[in-house]
Amino acid sequence: MTEMAKRQERMAYFFLLPTVIVVLAVAFYPLFNTFYVTFFDARLGSSRAWEFVGLENYARLLTDVRWWEAVWNTVKFTVASVTLELVLGLGIALVVNSKFPGRGLMRTAMLVPWAIPTAVSSQMWKWMYHDVFGVVNDLLVNVLGILPVKIAWIANASTALWALVAIDVWKTTPFMALLLLAGLQLIPADLYEAGSVDGATGWRQFWSITLPLLRPAIVVALIFRTLDALRVFDLVWITTSGGFGTETMSTMNQRNLIQFQRLGYGSTISVAIFAVIAIFVIFYIAVIFRGNEEA
Repeated sequence: MTEMAKRQERMAYFFLLPTVIVVLAVAFYPLFNTFYVTFFDARLGSSRAWEFVGLENYARLLTDVRWWEAVWNTVKFTVASVTLELVLGLGIALVVNSKFPGRGLMRTAMLVPWAIPTAVSSQMWKWMYHDVFGVVNDLLVNVLGILPVKIAWIANASTALWALVAIDVWKTTPFMALLLLAGLQLIPADLYEAGSVDGATGWRQFWSITLPLLRPAIVVALIFRTLDALRVFDLVWITTSGGFGTETMSTMNQRNLIQFQRLGYGSTISVAIFAVIAIFVIFYIAVIFRGNEEA
């Protein structure tokens, strides 16, 4: 390595140093401190000294039935919502990527649900799901006649979680479609022209050209949405407050940290949430690397 190259390398490290310091201060220090607190029986608003309990909080979490129910609810919510959003988002992206009159207007209109703040959309859907005054029951019972009686959608353990999935799909599918649309626009049109010349049908072009070349965009979209869905809080808290079988990892964490002021146990739940999310991230990264090796 020449002297000039060494100087450039040292200069690069020098310019990166402020960013590294900020990341350590903003991200890694709170994470380390949270992990540290998990070894104590600590309570907010209490004057008594923290008591070192070792791995007791972790042992308690592993045997906490409510925690495993929250994990299962979160996983079901994530898998159902992300899968539906991927399928619907891909369909919308394929439609708006084609040329037709009013395409620009449709691209703008499809982003409206995503642009509405989650707190607003959650409260709106909460009223729409109301068993007496809600427009959903009025449509299904009085207008279409699909249901014989009105249902308390978010106050029934058998329907509440799936009602929340529907809200999340309605709100976040446009975001998924936007990410996939960006991936579709990177695919050269020449490939489709060549496929048409070779006699490939539209369905064959979709499987042989669109899906393989869209794979990186799909993986990125899945990572973004999966991470967001695993830590879902505001949607659940505003509509059901975690009741009726909709308790998620984040709402359980909020109860312990804020309502019950169990700093040690709440921090343990935070570390567990981090671990669950890390598992999904590692899975997606493995899929990306495997795809690159195959390519």
